[in-house]
Parts: sequence; structure tokens; C-alpha cells
Amino acid sequence: MTRVSVIIPTYNRAATLPRAIDSALEQTIDDLEVVVVDDGSTDDTESVLAAYDDPRVRPVLHATNQGANVARNTGLEHARGEYVAFLDSDDEWHPEKLERQLAALTDRSSDWVGAYCDSTYDLSGASGALRSTAASVLARADDEPTRSGGEELVGEILADNVQPGAGSTLLVRTAVARAAGGFDEELDRFQDPEFCLRVLEQGKLVYVDEELVRREDTGHPPADVVANASEQYLSAYEDEVERFENEGYEIRSSHALILAKRYFAEGRFLRGAWHFRRAAASPRTLPGVCWVAGTGVRRRPLPVVATVALLVVGTTLGWRALSR
Repeated sequence: MTRVSVIIPTYNRAATLPRAIDSALEQTIDDLEVVVVDDGSTDDTESVLAAYDDPRVRPVLHATNQGANVARNTGLEHARGEYVAFLDSDDEWHPEKLERQLAALTDRSSDWVGAYCDSTYDLSGASGALRSTAASVLARADDEPTRSGGEELVGEILADNVQPGAGSTLLVRTAVARAAGGFDEELDRFQDPEFCLRVLEQGKLVYVDEELVRREDTGHPPADVVANASEQYLSAYEDEVERFENEGYEIRSSHALILAKRYFAEGRFLRGAWHFRRAAASPRTLPGVCWVAGTGVRRRPLPVVATVALLVVGTTLGWRALSR
């Protein structure tokens, strides 16, 4: 049996797809296959795939575009490996990514069914470097969350304290991924953590404390789509949300912060402020909030009422920072 099946869903990303495929083929483990699911692309993706003269690359075609979650599940159906690892077609892996994850699972009991790692975004330019540095410094003030385990990870994932990033960072036993039911094809957002929560029903995940994935910041769905997905996601885990919030996890307020930032980024400041009043804000969140608010300002003229909304947000962040 093949050791690892790498599943790459893609749609109209002929420009970035070779980088993703190459990073999979250049892994320091040899026993792998790369299942590329072309989800109805209309660009040069077919030519890109035809150029690979490597038996490890296995293209699977969708006649029409069905969405990334459907494509991931198609890849899971075709996987022949003991493990599956998902890779978005605009991301790339460190050459030792799979080797480090497999090593982390070595000598562990069968309760440990997968491993995930850290990732990094390419924030180029002076503003991106400043944003990354500020976020890194402020994050040191936060309590370190639980990152490895089983049930104890559920609250951390629901509260967005831990992001296993199943789309590009997760390695999991193929049988477990199938038993979990694959990715939820109805979710337009939060599909990665939701899938990981179902994986955790099957066993434990180990965290590899290394940035082994390089991600592209390719944008976000519309804020309203994120809001609907958040409601759908949290409703599906209503009992768990209630239980872990009673244990002190800030779950609904963390999602309120996510929504506030998405609305700010679109220049919808009043809607963003409405969510922000219920948000779990801390000094660590300040760079991200300021960044997306600036994006929103550039997108839309800033009326007086929106200026007031941003002043309220800034004042709230200031008071919360001082109270910590």
C-alpha cells in the first residue's frame, strides 16, 4: 500500500498548481501519490497536468465545477494511501513536511490518527512585515492553548485558538478520514475545523511545532457568506459550544471577532461594529483589526457614522488592552 496520498483540489489555478504539485513530489519520503482533482477548470490546468510525466501524479477530472469540498472528497475516494494529506493548489509544502508528521506519529498508540503543523503566510512588503512583527509580539501575551490530544482540542478549535488547517496542514489515516465522512460539502467556510472535529471523534491529533506549509493569502468569501457559515457551523455543535463556554472558552465571541473583521474589510463598518461589541478582542487582535479596517477605508468612502463606529472600536480595544 502507498504510504501517503496527497490530495490537491484545484479550479482555474494553472499559474500556482505546478508549485503545489512540485512541493508534494519533492517530499523527502518517496512512497506517495499525488491525486489532483481538476474541479471543472476552464484555464490551462489540463495542459499543466499533461506536462507531468510522473506515475505518482494521478489526475481526476470533474466535468463541472462542484466546489473545493466536493473535490477533496473525490480525492479521498480515489486515495490508495495509508494516510491522506490535503494540499490547496495555491499553497506549498516544506520538503520535510510529511516526514516530520509521520515521525511525530511513530511509536504512538493507535489512538493517534493524524498530525498537523504550523503554516506561514507570505506577507510581502514593508506593511506586511510590520503586521507580522506586531502580531507576533502581541501574541506572546496570550495563554498557550492545548495543541495535541483528543477531546481537549475540541474547545480550542471551536474557539479558533487552534487552527489545524485541514486544507493544507493535516495528515490523517485514510480510513479515519473516510469514517469521519470527509469534508462537509454544504459549508462555504469553517470546513477545515469542522472536518477536524469529526476526525477527533475517531482519535487524537498530534501537533508538529514547525511552519511546514507556506500559504497564499488569496482572499475571503463575502462577509455575509462567512456569517451564514459561522451560524451553521456553531449550530451543528451547539451542545459542545455550550459545554466548552461553561468551561471558559470564548467561542461565540471569537466568531463575532471573525465576522467583525470581515465586515470591516468590506467597508461595512456599522455591521462590523455590531459584531465587534460581542467580540473576544485582545491586544493580539489589534494589528488584524487595524489592517482590515484600513482595507475597508480604502474600499469605501468613510462617512461620519462609520468614523464614529471605528472610534468606538479603537476605544474598546484600548480599554481591553489596559485591563489585561
